[in-house]
Amino acid sequence: MMHTRTWTVEINLVEDEEQRRTRATAVLHSDARTPVRGEGEARRRPADAEVPEIGDELATARALADLAYKLLDVTAADIEQFTHRPAHLTG
Repeated sequence: MMHTRTWTVEINLVEDEEQRRTRATAVLHSDARTPVRGEGEARRRPADAEVPEIGDELATARALADLAYKLLDVTAADIEQFTHRPAHLTG
């Protein structure tokens, strides 16, 4: 039997024009657990052109990468809970 589940990722962006910085948070929501949160940041050098979309994209990519690593940690902890042995997630 096939089951379909939907997980959602909420991404919030905060742009600080004075510090030339964009921060992103990516929060994974599922029915199975408490939300998992990743964070990312992008900084614009003074010589860079002001293109907010690039900062948004970079900060979001970093937040999603952080979220992915945290989800792997959560998964390893879940496996260890059932196997009572250290989990090594590779590949």
